[in-house]
Amino acid sequence: MGLSAFAKAIAGGIIGFQAVMYAMREPQTFIRPPGAKDDSDFLARCVRCGKCLEACPYESIRMVKDPLDPSSGTPCISVREKACRMCEDLPCVKACPTGALRDCEEREDIRMGIAVINERTCLSYKGMRCEVCYRACPLLDRAIAIDYRMREGDDRHSVFAPVIDPEVCTGCGWCVERCVTDEPAIAIVRDKADAEGYWDVYNVEHGYASDEDPAAWSAASGTAAATKAFSE
Repeated sequence: MGLSAFAKAIAGGIIGFQAVMYAMREPQTFIRPPGAKDDSDFLARCVRCGKCLEACPYESIRMVKDPLDPSSGTPCISVREKACRMCEDLPCVKACPTGALRDCEEREDIRMGIAVINERTCLSYKGMRCEVCYRACPLLDRAIAIDYRMREGDDRHSVFAPVIDPEVCTGCGWCVERCVTDEPAIAIVRDKADAEGYWDVYNVEHGYASDEDPAAWSAASGTAAATKAFSE
């Protein structure tokens, strides 16, 4: 076998292997830029041109770079690293040439997902005054509000618990970016159906019992997180 034929055989094997991996592997779930619909629609329309990435003035949009993921090369937002700033003029939507991003005229039209709070790890639910996610929310008192109530079994101390309105939340991710705990106590999910029980598996794996009082927390870790919250 000549060198040329050998190279062709190797290239064919690599392409075949990638094809098999693509067929076996489901696309990961990513937070998409404003105007994206469900992934079946989005992936059918997105041509991976990068124009939305170029149009984003805050560099919040990046490309999926996993070569084995069928959606590699498509735009996404890593909200923990840099959330969507929800620009008033929505330049990413206007830049999209194929309609993969569409039907967004103003900030309130954005629906990238829904924020879901882990009440087992959120400092506010543990009895501390935090409110960082609440203050960071660009739709203050609409997407996130504070539920002021007395702590159960305690007539002297209150809980200032953030509560998400799923009908208003845009999924921009400001709350996730700003969350002061090392592992964010809030996440963005793409679908309403995924919101209920989203944290259940995580809490079981990390030893947070479903019937545990959130106020029964580690004072040391809580103090460290509080110091971080109020020093920023």
